[in-house]
Amino acid sequence: MNDALPIDAALPGLLAALDDGGLAVLQAPPGAGKTTRVPLAMLDRVAGRIVMLEPRRLATRAAAARMAETLGERVGQSVGFRMRGASEVSKATRIEVVTEGILTRMIQSDPELPGVGALIFDEFHERSLNADLGLALAWEVRQALRPDLQLVVMSATLDAAPVAELLGAPVIRSEGRSFPVERRWRDRPPPEGQRFEAQVAGLVVEALDAVEGDVLAFLPGEGEIRRCAGLLAGCGAEVRPLYGALPWAEQQAAIRPGGARRVVLATAIAETSLTIEGIRAVVDGGLSRRARFDPALGMSRLVTERVTRAEAAQRAGRAGRVAPGVAFANWVRGAEGGLPAFPPPEIENADLAGLALELAAWGSDDLAFLTPPPAAALAEARALLAELGALDDGSITAHGRALARLPLHPRLGHMVLTGGPGAARLAGLLSVRLPPGPVDLSEALRRPPPEAAAEAKRLRRFEAGPERSAAQRLALAYPDRVGLRRAGDAPRWLLSNGKGARMETGEALAAARLIVASDLDGDRTEARVRRALSISEAELRAVLGERIRWVEEVAWSDRHRRVEARRQERLGAIALDDRPWREAPAAAVTAALMAGVRALGLGALGWTKRSRLLRARIAASGLRDVSDTALLDALEEWLAPFADGIRDADGLGRLDPFDALEAWIGWDGMRAVNEAAPAHYRTPLGRKVPIDYAPETPTVSLRLQEVLGETRHPVVGGVPLRMELLSPAQRPIAITQDLPGFWAGAYADVRRDMRGQYPRHPWPEDPTQAEPTTRAKRRS
Repeated sequence: MNDALPIDAALPGLLAALDDGGLAVLQAPPGAGKTTRVPLAMLDRVAGRIVMLEPRRLATRAAAARMAETLGERVGQSVGFRMRGASEVSKATRIEVVTEGILTRMIQSDPELPGVGALIFDEFHERSLNADLGLALAWEVRQALRPDLQLVVMSATLDAAPVAELLGAPVIRSEGRSFPVERRWRDRPPPEGQRFEAQVAGLVVEALDAVEGDVLAFLPGEGEIRRCAGLLAGCGAEVRPLYGALPWAEQQAAIRPGGARRVVLATAIAETSLTIEGIRAVVDGGLSRRARFDPALGMSRLVTERVTRAEAAQRAGRAGRVAPGVAFANWVRGAEGGLPAFPPPEIENADLAGLALELAAWGSDDLAFLTPPPAAALAEARALLAELGALDDGSITAHGRALARLPLHPRLGHMVLTGGPGAARLAGLLSVRLPPGPVDLSEALRRPPPEAAAEAKRLRRFEAGPERSAAQRLALAYPDRVGLRRAGDAPRWLLSNGKGARMETGEALAAARLIVASDLDGDRTEARVRRALSISEAELRAVLGERIRWVEEVAWSDRHRRVEARRQERLGAIALDDRPWREAPAAAVTAALMAGVRALGLGALGWTKRSRLLRARIAASGLRDVSDTALLDALEEWLAPFADGIRDADGLGRLDPFDALEAWIGWDGMRAVNEAAPAHYRTPLGRKVPIDYAPETPTVSLRLQEVLGETRHPVVGGVPLRMELLSPAQRPIAITQDLPGFWAGAYADVRRDMRGQYPRHPWPEDPTQAEPTTRAKRRS
């Protein structure tokens, strides 16, 4: 091999570990040279082919080219590569660099992996879903079928302990990059309101002034790259974009130096594996774009997040691959500690439909995953597969096995296998990242980008099924995203999965009654439709007719505040036909009404003074729990029998619950309530005064003269009655729960204050010996 690299010192230990147990975890920082050195070092020690997995297509080609160049050969001889849609291998190939999905297909096709002596998982720190699955499958193959199969896991920044523990493998560590990298941070945060692209462009200009050689800048996506490139026009250097959707020739132009000084504007595609020659400075914008799958929505969305410390270290390392360099960070140094340590494993946030299909094809979920797939997302994925006919009662079907063999998401695979001639064209279009454009996919179908046309050509041999329209094919792939336009002027739809969707008013599809959405932004409240086709009801029935069913439903409408009984012809949550159901069973109407009471609360009932008193008395007696929670839980027992004929909130407002509560308590119960919590206090004169049970203590209000001569305090339910004693003008003058004590104490002060104000009313010096009265003295 030519120039020495840091990894060279670690190779003897790595080879010794493989000779000893066939397993190793190699931890080497960016720039150590592990991607191109390790496979070549293993070449003479492995019987059979060495298959190395790379998470990115660009790195796959570049690694194979670099190793072939080291051997003085062209790609396809001793070293080759394989990826979807492209490969350069031959019978002489000993090292195959493959994208991760290729390994899964190899293992599923023949788990014994004949002719393969070693598997290398490169850049495992990226924790891609396919890498996690590939390692789990490879580990089971080694344990059950191929104990001689060598496994090497290589990582730049990953904490190696968990994967080493999983495999029972030794950890081999390599020292750092070839050349030192000086890190520079901003002195202060970027100016408030300054656009992100302008921030990065400013740092690029600073790097061009500070360092000789080329500059590599990291931005989260293609849009930011193009906007930043526009700002850097005239910077004195050749500006080259680098992202996954670029044609291979343009990617190569960004990697290989030319005559002029370059600024390479790249996504995370340039973080690892690649050596972009001539780079002396790195500008890290500080953002990364990741796919997040929301099981509740059943869709993925791209989110832009802060870069992690591990990613920042990898990006900075790009500046030291060929010479000492400088890394510029788009944040202040004090913010470094607040960055997350590592990016989350893709398995935690990804759409797991493909994984669920692979597990079903494998026939077991019991695989040793470094991070187990989340249960909710896996259940959602299996539900989709069942909807597509790939699973039946949890087991893979013949259709599912056919889907698993296709290099496509199960949705698109199902479309290709059932959508008839032309399905591959649409699948190819949906397999690539489309540039911004109109929502209506018809435009892109008429003029597909070159990479979509190439993908369609590869998929055409799998097409099956009768002739379909493009909208019908899309409905086959996305039966859960058929949208029915809501009432009103705004372009809003209810999707068959029960979620909402919206569109800008000016879009060509804004007036469409029925649409099929292939791409939404994932907003949890109401997703924005980014790509869709309109579909007629006849077209929809022709492809999804077996899913359309008549449903009779009685439910409370929160919007209309009434029970609605409908017969609906539904596809999932959308109603293609909606009619009143006049023969709805009374029991179903009552059940829906009770749901309405729960939605509105008990305050929706027509509570009168006497029904509130009865409820308070029942509570005071302790016979039944009549709290809001208890009464709402028991609506069917006490309220439902008295709700016949009521269907709306107005009717509920006229329903006094007194009779319902009394009937619920029953005859014997009411007798117990009357004893423990009587409705009235009988005064010494025989008058009934209502007892108020609303306060914590039962209370009566009456004139003081009415209890003159009373020497025992009344008791209700074992608790002294709270007596609010009133003046002749019905104003409170004393409150007591101890009438004898009041007579003996505070009464004297009350008498002194009141007898002058009310001289015609008795204020006896000894109230215990006086006669009760409600009358005033006659005028003399």
